[in-house]
Amino acid sequence: MQDLDFRRKRKNSNNRKPARPRRPRRRTMRGGLHFENGKAPLHFAQEKFRPNRAWTKSVVIWAVELLLVCLLAVFLVAAFGQRVSTAGDSMAPALRNGDVLLINRAVYHLKSPARGDIVAFRQEENGHFSVKRIVGLPGETVQISDGRILIDGKELTGDIYASDIEYAGAAEQPVKLGDDEYFVIGDNHTASDDSRLPSIGAVSRDEIYGEAWFVVSPGNDFGFI
Repeated sequence: MQDLDFRRKRKNSNNRKPARPRRPRRRTMRGGLHFENGKAPLHFAQEKFRPNRAWTKSVVIWAVELLLVCLLAVFLVAAFGQRVSTAGDSMAPALRNGDVLLINRAVYHLKSPARGDIVAFRQEENGHFSVKRIVGLPGETVQISDGRILIDGKELTGDIYASDIEYAGAAEQPVKLGDDEYFVIGDNHTASDDSRLPSIGAVSRDEIYGEAWFVVSPGNDFGFI
């Protein structure tokens, strides 16, 4: 009995079919990702930044409000916050030497200066401001006689603090005021250079800077005039 041969016979290498070459896998690079399966790359849509409308609106409103506040502050300072210092005691007891006053420049754009107003005026461009009280209005005739102020021949008893005026100066004779002229005098007439002096005379409307309304310097005079 012949031995059984359980060993497989090797196939002749000549009968082998040649191996098919492998195709190289396609590699696609996009956005830093590698694709090796040949499929189409994934597309990630870029999301555009859209600002929040409510946030943008609040920023715009805040900017507009800030601008309005700044403009209002500038207007208030220009209209009511201009400062003038008094020199001497010509306006005592209402004002003292060195008092710092706030001047209302807007008021006379709404109305004309009135009798009794304390005004700051400057007659020379480079001169200092003077602070006096108005006693005579445009078109009136002012005269100082026997220590009294006469307006159109009648004694002035209201809106004035000066009395028993010893020095009449230019007003010893009747002074006719022009259409835009004002006669001013200090409450302390004995120490005041005002319209009684020919060098000052009547004050024109253009020379009036504004009305004094508040004393900002510390002391007994601090507050509204």
